[in-house]
Amino acid sequence: MKRPSEMKRDNDTAPLYAGVKQMILDRIHSGEWPPKHRVPSENELVSELGVSKMTANRALRELATEGELVRIQGVGSFVAERKGYSALFEVRNIAEEIAERGHGHEARVVVLAQETASPETADALELDIGAPVFHSLIVHSENGVPVQIEDRFVNPAAAPDYLAQDFASLTPNAYLTAAAPLSGSEHIVEAAMPQSWECKLLTILKSEPCLAIRRRTWSGRRVVSTARLIYPGHRYRLEARTGKLFEQ
Repeated sequence: MKRPSEMKRDNDTAPLYAGVKQMILDRIHSGEWPPKHRVPSENELVSELGVSKMTANRALRELATEGELVRIQGVGSFVAERKGYSALFEVRNIAEEIAERGHGHEARVVVLAQETASPETADALELDIGAPVFHSLIVHSENGVPVQIEDRFVNPAAAPDYLAQDFASLTPNAYLTAAAPLSGSEHIVEAAMPQSWECKLLTILKSEPCLAIRRRTWSGRRVVSTARLIYPGHRYRLEARTGKLFEQ
């Protein structure tokens, strides 16, 4: 395998750090360095490849920004796990999405109770403030790794048996789709820094940026539920495709 300095001679327009990045990517994509594998440190790259520390730092930093590596201060850089994904503008069952990837889905129910609607929840569900609502807080995992917090409030009139369900084996999506067939949805996507309790549930650092979706669903003219879905940024991606695709 060529050293970055040799790549530079082959293509004088390519910056040296790009050669270091490509060398690392080649080993990742070939499977030589699998997910969670520790890659050489800046100092090790300097020693092995004969590049400057600035060059090694930029290569590792850009690969982390691009999602190829996870850098942990004081520990090192590691090959990132391939991200799961979720359809952005579809209301899909996360258990089915995970199964389609050939992985195992697990759910941990943290909260399942009747509460009174806060002003924000009442507005989202189009109910009176203080009206009874059903609340569920569930952590979904893929192959044992937490990938989503589902914090959901449900209109009891739309799904009166919601609290009687076993959401460790049946997702709220699956139950609500059957109890109140979907007629429409609303999605708001934002970047978010996790709160302390969310970090604990997702087993991430406080500095880990997350993806947050606020989703409302309707059945007919009735709002069925409002949910806040939190995804660790380095473990998940959201996808959307619109329009028709034509073969050329």
